[in-house]
Amino acid sequence: MKFLIIASLLQAVAFTTTAAYPITGDGVNCRSGPGTSYAVKKSYAKGTDVTVTCQTAGESINGNAIWDKTSDGCYVTDYYVKTGSDGYVTTKCSSSGSSTIPGPVTNDYPYKSSCGGVDPWRYYKCQCTSFVAFRINKRLGADFTNTYKGHAWGNADSWDDAARASGVTVNSTPKPGSIAQTNAGSAGHVAWVAAVGDDTVTVEEYNWATAEGYGKRTVSKGTFSYIHIKV
Repeated sequence: MKFLIIASLLQAVAFTTTAAYPITGDGVNCRSGPGTSYAVKKSYAKGTDVTVTCQTAGESINGNAIWDKTSDGCYVTDYYVKTGSDGYVTTKCSSSGSSTIPGPVTNDYPYKSSCGGVDPWRYYKCQCTSFVAFRINKRLGADFTNTYKGHAWGNADSWDDAARASGVTVNSTPKPGSIAQTNAGSAGHVAWVAAVGDDTVTVEEYNWATAEGYGKRTVSKGTFSYIHIKV
């Protein structure tokens, strides 16, 4: 009986002990969140053992969307951590462990395989406005449609005017999770701000370089104005 109790205690300790795993790549970045849009906190050399405290879903890296939170308090893609599994090997991080704003840089748009017709936010699917409306609803938690706050938002070139009429801040200062907007072109363009540099902004968008398709690019901050629905 005593042997069984001791064995059970040892099993419990083994299950709760946080494991360390080697890094398999050179100069692998550990970031403030689970995606490449987050700031780099430190880098690990190949062969470094990292202690994984929890795991969470994030930006897919070479087909692996799991990110490992290390004992250093930052996130490293599981693709470069030799855990011996393609799945989760420890507990999932709590919701406070990663932010949904701006969220992972990934094509999570729900209509990417079914373009055409009108989306729930009253925009045409696979257009820039539909993609951004989706992100506003999913990541900002705002009940956004093309009549948000009683004003007609319409095409992208009218979003800045509609925002001001709705009491939403529009300025030249981008923040992750704000909306990049320009009146240039026949109907303007809107995009989701994923990251901000010293003089640049990285945006995710639809229907820019690829017709009715997803893309991301890094451009000068002055390319856009910025609509701040929440951030």
